[in-house]
Amino acid sequence: MKRANERSLGEIIREVLKQHRLNDKLTETRIMGSWEKIMGTHIAGYTSGMSLRGKTLTVFLSSSVLRSELSFAKTKIIRMINEEMGQDLIGDIRFN
Repeated sequence: MKRANERSLGEIIREVLKQHRLNDKLTETRIMGSWEKIMGTHIAGYTSGMSLRGKTLTVFLSSSVLRSELSFAKTKIIRMINEEMGQDLIGDIRFN
């Protein structure tokens, strides 16, 4: 039985992540780990990195043509990422 001042390990971890502003990094890592599954091998091959700030994901691509094409599918990509992650983590996506 839990005492009034006891917290679960999960609660402590969430608090530490929040205090040290690591939630974005954790989410970014989860998205990067699923990026190939979400977007496919071809697109993942042109992806050189990602950065998450708040609900805005920036994806770094080595192809300007692909950057332009993906910009048109932005809404669909956001939906696919959020579905894969099981929650609405991404509100905007930028391709650089």
